[in-house]
Parts: sequence; C-alpha cells; structure tokens
Amino acid sequence: MNILRTLKRIDFPTFWSLLRLCLRYPLLPYPTIVATKACLKVSTQYFGKAHYQNTAANAFRHAYWNYLIAKLCTKWSKNEKRVLLWTKAITDWHENAFKNRELAKLMDLHNNRIGRTVFKENSKQPVEKITTLLLEMTKDSVLISSKEALAQNPNNLVHLV
Repeated sequence: MNILRTLKRIDFPTFWSLLRLCLRYPLLPYPTIVATKACLKVSTQYFGKAHYQNTAANAFRHAYWNYLIAKLCTKWSKNEKRVLLWTKAITDWHENAFKNRELAKLMDLHNNRIGRTVFKENSKQPVEKITTLLLEMTKDSVLISSKEALAQNPNNLVHLV
C-alpha cells in the first residue's frame, strides 16, 4: 500500500474531506494505516490477488479491514463508540472517494458493517481468533446479483463473483 500513490488518485475536495476527518480523530489515522497494511498482508496470504476482485475474498478483506481498524484503534482510544464512529467514517470515506459500480459499493459497505459488528461482539477476543472466524464466514459468503439479494442477507458476507 503506497499512501502517496493512493492520495494522488483523489481530487482536492475529497482530500480536504479526508483531512477534516483526520483532524476530528487525530489519534486514529496512524493505527488505521497499520490496520490497512496488516489487512492487505493477511488477505494476500490467504487469497492471493483474488481479494482485489468482487469475490468472497474481497468480502473477507472488507470485514477484516473494519474489524482490524477498530481493534487497533482501541489501543489508542479506549472509547469504543468513538472508535466505531471513526471506523465507519473512514471506510465510508474510502468507498465514496474511489468510484465503483453501485452494487459493488453497496457490497463493500455491507461487508464493512459486518466487520464492525464482529468487532462489537468480539472486541476482547485475540485477532487470531477473529481471523479464523472471518475465514469461516467467508466460506459461507453469499453470491448476490441485486440490491434485493443484498437486503436478504443482512448477517452474511456477500460477494458478486
């Protein structure tokens, strides 16, 4: 993950909104970057490059990313509610900053929410245990092709291909 290359892909208003978000939560950008790098490493370890497509591997990556951001940010801020607000805000920002087809974006937002829910329900568990849990959930990821199918699977990871 190259932060400078990523930032070059966004326009000025989007960059400005990121800056404002980071200023509102000044302790949390650094652990978020650490979590993002760790997430990409683990996703590649288990799935190769498949997690860059709209596959079940991508569903894992999004859920794991949100879980890891929340988990690592709680080491910097003990306020779990604030950490979850940050996690949602920064991952929603990411989905809005980088263009994607509508259903793919909705899928990513859905899987992000699943990751935050897993964190809320398992915040005291070790990362390794949650990695295993999310890998198991990935095996049951549901293939969707519409918003209706997405709505019918509120507690499952979902994918498009």
